[in-house]
Amino acid sequence: MDATPSPAAPPPRPTAKPPLWARFMEKLLQPWIEIHREPATPPFDLDRPICYVIETYGLSNTLILDRACREAGLPSPLAALPGDPLGRKRAYVALSRRRAGLFGRPKNRSHSDALSRLLMAHRLYPDQDVQLVPVSIFVGRAPARQSGWFSVLFSENWALVGRFRRLLAILLNGRDTVVQFSPGVRVWEILGEELPHERQVRKVSRVLRAHFRRIKTAVIGPDLSTRRLLVDRVLDAEPVRKSITDQARKDGTEYLEAWKKAHRFAWEIAADYSNPVVRSASFALTGFWNRIYDGVNVNHLDTLKQVAPGHEVVYVPCHRSHMDYLLLSYLLYTRGIVPPHIVAGINLNMPVIGPILRRGGAFFIRRSIKGNALYAAVLGEYVAQLVGEGFSLEYFIEGGRSRTGRLLQPKGGMIVMTIKAFLRAPRRPVVFQPVYIGYEKLIEGKSYLDELTGQPKEKETIWALLKAGAGILRQHYGKVAVNFGEPIFLDDVLARHAPDWRERSADPEDKPTWINPAVAELAQQIQVNINRAADVNPVNLLALALLATPKHAMSEADLLAQLALSKKLLAKLPYSDRVTVTAMEPAEMIAYGEKIGVLTRTVHPLGDVISIEGETAVLQSYFRNNVLHLFAAASWVALCFQNNRRMSRSGLLRLGRTIYPFVQEELFLPWTPEEFAARLDATLDLFVAEGLLSVASEDEGGYLTRGPGQTDEVFRLRVVSHSLQQAFERYFIAITTLVKNGPRTLSAGELETLCQLTAQRLSLLYAPAAPEFFDKSLFRGFIQKLRELKLVWICPDGKLDFDETMMVWEKDAKVVLGRDLRHTISKLSPEAVSRATGTQKALPAKTGSTEA
Repeated sequence: MDATPSPAAPPPRPTAKPPLWARFMEKLLQPWIEIHREPATPPFDLDRPICYVIETYGLSNTLILDRACREAGLPSPLAALPGDPLGRKRAYVALSRRRAGLFGRPKNRSHSDALSRLLMAHRLYPDQDVQLVPVSIFVGRAPARQSGWFSVLFSENWALVGRFRRLLAILLNGRDTVVQFSPGVRVWEILGEELPHERQVRKVSRVLRAHFRRIKTAVIGPDLSTRRLLVDRVLDAEPVRKSITDQARKDGTEYLEAWKKAHRFAWEIAADYSNPVVRSASFALTGFWNRIYDGVNVNHLDTLKQVAPGHEVVYVPCHRSHMDYLLLSYLLYTRGIVPPHIVAGINLNMPVIGPILRRGGAFFIRRSIKGNALYAAVLGEYVAQLVGEGFSLEYFIEGGRSRTGRLLQPKGGMIVMTIKAFLRAPRRPVVFQPVYIGYEKLIEGKSYLDELTGQPKEKETIWALLKAGAGILRQHYGKVAVNFGEPIFLDDVLARHAPDWRERSADPEDKPTWINPAVAELAQQIQVNINRAADVNPVNLLALALLATPKHAMSEADLLAQLALSKKLLAKLPYSDRVTVTAMEPAEMIAYGEKIGVLTRTVHPLGDVISIEGETAVLQSYFRNNVLHLFAAASWVALCFQNNRRMSRSGLLRLGRTIYPFVQEELFLPWTPEEFAARLDATLDLFVAEGLLSVASEDEGGYLTRGPGQTDEVFRLRVVSHSLQQAFERYFIAITTLVKNGPRTLSAGELETLCQLTAQRLSLLYAPAAPEFFDKSLFRGFIQKLRELKLVWICPDGKLDFDETMMVWEKDAKVVLGRDLRHTISKLSPEAVSRATGTQKALPAKTGSTEA
């Protein structure tokens, strides 16, 4: 054909009912089948004749499709198309059909005469204009409470099943049937190419089968090979064989001995994914979640569902609890997305629990592989096999669970492996999916508190788990939020760092110079996007307000006003469109806090006092820290007016730009310094509108003032400033300590120790600080950022040098630090430097656990 014709408008679609036999069979099946349609709105043109396409013919598939169409108000597949181009008084096509007896082994016949007739009818009769609508049908995909454990054996999978097994699947799992409609495509668009008819039919069939396979992979996971076959492929890969040879040479042994060692590594690592185990776990977890949580809120999952088909998805959640990976896999599975293969620490490979996790998709890695080239080769190849085969992955780039509620600095090891695996076999584009998980109470809260006070981390054992589980089931932990952040496409990152990456060598041994900057950008952006999908729950806001007071208490009226201000800041100055905020009003938040045991109310004739007491107050710092980044700009503005009654707008913005790179590094903020300054400017305007500040002059640089003394407005500013006051104080402790001791006097390590000692001392002299106030790693990060910005540099003798720029910074410290605090820091620094060596030995060791 020379061109696609412009057919006349199609005649009205027949409204004939399905045949009597079909209606009879549907009545028989009706009690056993409940259909969940996706999407809710049909993604195709309803004014054009529709020919449905299913992957495999079967009476059950036909009846399910017809019922789904009738429930959605769509044309029936059992009514003829206009002109009956299929020649069978039907409006559906099956790409293949089973040929077997009732109990026989099914065989697949893949030729579709109906599809051939439909294409030929369009070639012969230009007035035909039918659209093909692929429909995927899954029986027993989504687990339900009423499903029995035996039904797991008959859930949807990749195996071609016979009629008897299909009948059992419907009887056991029919109430969990998913019918997924795909966008339609006009037959004339397919016939646009000049191809012989037979080739055209084969090509269309191939494209449709690829489409069904992609949808099925996204819904139930890839066609899984066994653990043994995957291990064999790993050991047979060229990089691993080369590493085995090197290991044999290094050990002075035979190749077979080194091969056995590699085999033990691979067997120790590899997952053994089992769909029945995953479904069984989903049943158990449904009851578990309902027992300990009051609900799980999931937000922005729709964007993931749009991205997942056709992509290799790498889930990168924040890591705050052992519940994270169980919860995420469960939610994905119950919402029609295949659970990922999860990177887990070898410490979790304990008896009973380890095999279950392994069959749920976990693969176990050692915490340190330094100096073990053979293990690194096996692990890298295993990840490459997973990526190449299209398995979705999940790992925590923080390395271990956060004990403070903040995001930890990322580690890039797994990202490097993922990139290298993709470069070797770029079959499917890779997308990183950040996930924010927020809790109202933590199962591990008590153990975190113990670790932060210096007690060693308890080793995971099956007995410790059973003991903890008994206690967990007796408590309630509020609600959980799982927010999916903006996805990050690896292709975009590679295009910025290595535009010609597709033409480069895919040698596994190749280490391109651009890979480290690419990994650093990816890791940073993942953390930024996790924070941009934060959930603000009532516990976060209560902790933010009450922990800002010396005794962690407020009058009820003050607390109501402070909660209202926090919600207004979040609403008027939104952090991102993916941040979710509790819909509770301030009074409801207080009532909720009392209900879950976070708040204590003291009744008083002059007004009730609301407080957080004892260990609860220390634990609440965790939940305050979850949302610190959302209030960074407001906190800086408020802090500038803590020790200053009057300040120029231009001066405040200048200092904000100066301090921003360090706040950005610690809290993974998304703005440039200029964008942060603009946010500070908007925050000033909001504070003026709320009466917290007033404009003193309209001249260039415009001065603003706060109220005098202990007014309500000053009190609210003080509470807002407190959320990040200690972080800003920490920066200026480091600057002041460095300047007071002079250039070329301290090494980076000595400065870290002095800063930690000074912060500890200040915490003893003044109000008790959160444990992270004197966290040595945070001082280390600040010093490293000073070096990156070339504000300090290392001399040949290892000492830190700096110029007059640091002197200016030291003067700026007066804006943030009160007079008493500045005096204490100035007095402590020279004294501390003389005792640094001896005191450093006496400091308790900082816990550095990196378990999953």
